[in-house]
Amino acid sequence: MKQRLSLVLMLFVLFAGTVSAQKYSYKTYPNDPLGVREYTLDNGLKVFMSVYKDAPKVQTYIAVRAGSRNDPHETTGLAHYLEHMMFKGTQKLGTTDWEKEKVLIQKIEDLFEAYRMFDDSLTRAAIYHKIDSLSYLASKIAIANEYGKAMTAIGSTGTNAFTSNDYTMYVENIPNNQIETWCEVQADRFQNLVLRLFHTELETIYEEKNMSLTKDGRKANEAMFAALFPHHPYGNQTTLGSQEHLKNPSMRNIRNFVATYYVPNNICISMAGDFDPDQAIRIIDKYWGNMKPSPVPELQFEREAPITSVITKTVTGLDAENTIRAYRLDSGNGSRDAMLADLLESVLSNGKCGLIDLNINQQQKCMGAYAGPYTLNDYGAFMFEGRPLQGQTLEQVQALFDEQIALVKQGKFDDWMLTAAINNMKLSIMKRAESNNSRASQMAYAFVQHRNWGDVCNEIDELSKITKKDIVDFANRLFKENNYVIVNKLQGEPEPILKVSKPPITPIEVGRDNESAFLREIKARQVKPIEPVFVDFSKDLTKRKLANGSEMLYVQNKENQTFTLIYRFDFGYRAGQLGKTLDLAADVLEYLGTSKHTPEQLQEEFYKLACKYSVSVGTENINISVSGLSENMAAAMALVEEIISDVQPNDQALPMLVARILKSRDNAKHNQQSCFRALGNYGIYGEDSPSKDMLSEAQLKEMKCSQLTDALHALFGYQHRVLFYGPEPDDLIAKTIASIHKTPAKLQKAPANKKITPKAVSENTVYFVDYNANQTYMREHFRGEKFNTKEEAVMDIFNEYFDGSMNAIVFQEMREKRSLAYSAQSYYMTPSDKDGYFTNAAIIATQNDKLIDAMNAFNELFDQMPVAEANFAMAKDAEISGIRTSRTTKMGIINSYLYYEKMGFDPKKPRAKILFEAYPKVTMQNVIDFNKKYIKGQKKVYMCLGKEADMDFNALGKFGKVKKLKLEDIFGY
Repeated sequence: MKQRLSLVLMLFVLFAGTVSAQKYSYKTYPNDPLGVREYTLDNGLKVFMSVYKDAPKVQTYIAVRAGSRNDPHETTGLAHYLEHMMFKGTQKLGTTDWEKEKVLIQKIEDLFEAYRMFDDSLTRAAIYHKIDSLSYLASKIAIANEYGKAMTAIGSTGTNAFTSNDYTMYVENIPNNQIETWCEVQADRFQNLVLRLFHTELETIYEEKNMSLTKDGRKANEAMFAALFPHHPYGNQTTLGSQEHLKNPSMRNIRNFVATYYVPNNICISMAGDFDPDQAIRIIDKYWGNMKPSPVPELQFEREAPITSVITKTVTGLDAENTIRAYRLDSGNGSRDAMLADLLESVLSNGKCGLIDLNINQQQKCMGAYAGPYTLNDYGAFMFEGRPLQGQTLEQVQALFDEQIALVKQGKFDDWMLTAAINNMKLSIMKRAESNNSRASQMAYAFVQHRNWGDVCNEIDELSKITKKDIVDFANRLFKENNYVIVNKLQGEPEPILKVSKPPITPIEVGRDNESAFLREIKARQVKPIEPVFVDFSKDLTKRKLANGSEMLYVQNKENQTFTLIYRFDFGYRAGQLGKTLDLAADVLEYLGTSKHTPEQLQEEFYKLACKYSVSVGTENINISVSGLSENMAAAMALVEEIISDVQPNDQALPMLVARILKSRDNAKHNQQSCFRALGNYGIYGEDSPSKDMLSEAQLKEMKCSQLTDALHALFGYQHRVLFYGPEPDDLIAKTIASIHKTPAKLQKAPANKKITPKAVSENTVYFVDYNANQTYMREHFRGEKFNTKEEAVMDIFNEYFDGSMNAIVFQEMREKRSLAYSAQSYYMTPSDKDGYFTNAAIIATQNDKLIDAMNAFNELFDQMPVAEANFAMAKDAEISGIRTSRTTKMGIINSYLYYEKMGFDPKKPRAKILFEAYPKVTMQNVIDFNKKYIKGQKKVYMCLGKEADMDFNALGKFGKVKKLKLEDIFGY
């Protein structure tokens, strides 16, 4: 009887999935690859935990079910700028005297409410002057970014947050011995937020908005959402908010928003890593358990009427043309329609053998096309997007969509497609489980999407039940003749953007030398230190000779049944004509077949195997990679061998590819990021710029496809190594490679790569390229010494101190103090190999009329580097903590070994161990001396990409001789 009762109890626990650990009950779910525990505190706070002992760290997400859909209509963008303000501290963190500070903050809040009420510029300017004056006084009491200092003090990395339509998430990656302090700080942050340093942060947010206005893709998506959801916040307001609302903010509305939505029954804490859940839940309850719950109002909105005629919108910008088609999904995340849409995406656009992949992309009928769902909580959309060829109209691209839609509605796709899609999804689940960040984010997303974790675990089973008929029926229900939105993104001068001059802001005090009592207490706490573990290549890595004389670097996968195999060649794009020929061959390869398989059949075979392959030609290496489910490894390897050794030329495919390459090159000259990258390369390398090192148009057009296939056929005849990570033992892998990977008896020596080095800077120079945008992208550069390790430890701590985190000098000065940019970066960079040179970079994107101020500010920081012992101590501790909690595992072991080779390091002497012993000896004076020796007063190249009409060239000339460049100068065509 006793045995039978025990069995009944065991079965109850197994299937009901509710377990009690002392006073804390939690749910578990069958078929859960992450082994999640789900807790609910008495106040409604949800806690999700997944243990994964890959490193002594815990990835944390705190997710709030509130995003831009919940913004007040008169202050759109509020959820996003609240996310920014959540880094400003609390009543005990970020202040030297809260009682004095709160009086000033209340006055500032009242003035902002008055500021919003007036339209005339003189009155607004007068009020803003008062806001600025009071803000400066308040900043003398405040301590800028003490939250960041607290996180740095406990060794947290990856400090971040982001806002979307339905949610806001806050992210930290913490050492597993700091869970309690992390939890205490977060609970204080969510319950006692203070809106300090508000007006300078708003300028930063406005810079972020400026950045978005130059991104044509974002503008096209906003136009699409406005047409799909005109009566819902998804469509009638944006996450970043309107320019008008950002210039008329309300601190009062922020506080009301927090009181309404930042309540425990609307929040979850998600944790994944190496920790004890029983201990962690007690800590969470200790600090979060007293947070008061409150009913969360349901968003009231009018359901959208069906779209009965095609809606066409147009967006104009400098980027290349493209066209979007979107069908509204009337149900959102977690619905059956969302699951059907996921499988429909696999049929249409799985990246290998979907209808769009084979019938459009494989045939090169446009520059590129895809289809897939975008699901939100209240609605969703199924989207098609395509980019036209040279001379192709957007209407012709849309006609290609019609053809694929007709096929899926008629069920003209293979029956095996759904089974293969499920297998590929299973592979994806296994790969996602290898990352703490992926684990934690999956749990957080399930919460904000109102999805039961058990449903998430069972999703693959539910998807497996969906039949081909279900997909066809869904397609016929979804895709009507006139129920969609088209957004045509045209190329041309963008529509005029509201230009707001920079307000007169007094640089605030950042309180760099001040500390709150709370931070001092946090820094004084003692926790058991995490002992570092250094890579030992003699134990962690297996090296063996293969039958053909090649070397294999092997690490066993003891975690799951997936593998990665790479054939690595020590030459690449810079190996003269051969390198460039192979680069073009790699591009055309997907459009070529073998004597046994068409290119379409090859894509289908890999998809059926849940495997993938790639040929990647880098600047110095070529990698042929194959990965996927280990049970299908041999079959996938055999296909790769067939492709490389037997690929057949196709004289129609290559000219089509060349036309697309030339079109891509033209498109790059209209893209802000591409132009800035090319300008940066030119400023650093001059005529040796990687952006100019390419086959000319004439060379491309003269190339025969047979030249490319001949180069591929000969590739395995060059010396190469095998890199392997997978579950099979190394002797079995060696035998498998010997039986499948056929090479000549004697391998050719790899050709040499051309070396390029940054140019020495002998005089201050300003390179300027015109680009029509409200923001200027600027980079400063100079070359340092040739690579050496004599001051490596000092350099690491200098970089961390100067710009390694949110409490570093650059962030404090450029963003918090002066409001010059949304993002600014500076770092002294190690070269990519032992023969290279150190370089220094400073990068900023700022409003056009702030450029000169930004350049002056950077130079001031370089030449008069602020000295702050407290910041230095945190920077040093951060570097030490990083080594204590870092672990080299999986493919990282192989990649680390290759890096040691490239940099000339002794593999028997772990670099982390050398640095771990050196960091404690570094002093503030060492960092000051490093700055004086390598940074201060250096001649520089300044690279500016901005709107010429807005530039003050007399002011730019004070930085160096100004040279206006054309796009042809930096791209080489």
